[in-house]
This record gives sequence, C-alpha cells and structure tokens, in this order.
Amino acid sequence: MPVPLYQAKAEFFRMLGHPVRIRVLELLQDGPLPVRELLAAIEVEPSALSQQLAVLRRSGIVTSSRDGTTVVYELAGGDVAQLMLAARRILTEVLSERTGLLETLHEGEGAAS
Repeated sequence: MPVPLYQAKAEFFRMLGHPVRIRVLELLQDGPLPVRELLAAIEVEPSALSQQLAVLRRSGIVTSSRDGTTVVYELAGGDVAQLMLAARRILTEVLSERTGLLETLHEGEGAAS
C-alpha cells in the first residue's frame, strides 16, 4: 500500500528538522561547496557534519561528487532553494507579528502603571 502524501511530507519535514542540515541547505543555495568549506562555515565536528550530509544525501535532497580527494556537495534541485526562501519569508512574517504583539503588550504595561 502506498504511503499517503501527508505522511511522506511529514517524513520530509522531519528529515529537515536538524539545524546542521538546514545550515547546509542554506549554504548550498549559492552553489556547490566542498566539505572543507561547509566545515569552516558551520563549525561542527567533521563526524557530525558527515552524518548530517549522509542524511541529506540519502533523502535525495543533495548530491555529492568527487574532485580528486575533495568531495563537493550541491542541492539536487532548485526547489530546495525556493523552500529555504519560503521558510525565511514565513518566519519573518510570524516573527514580525509577534514583535507587534509584544510592543502592544509593553505599551499596555506602561498605561497600567
């Protein structure tokens, strides 16, 4: 029996649910990068980065290629970059609404004093 689409989407978002994986995807939006540059930008242990890259590779969201001894990663498709941009827009909107609410609450505290 095929997996329902909503379940496949939930598994996809769970796969994205790690800060190192998100950071890798953000960095790869501008094009392919070798592992050493990812390591320098993310500042995690090499084994931790390797583990997270393996998750992204198995999911098919990134691909890797070898150039001599250098392993280079890139996004598997442009839709991933669009997803990262959409997430940024959504978070910006949500946070600006919360900031507005906080400002309103603080203004109310001043009036109550």
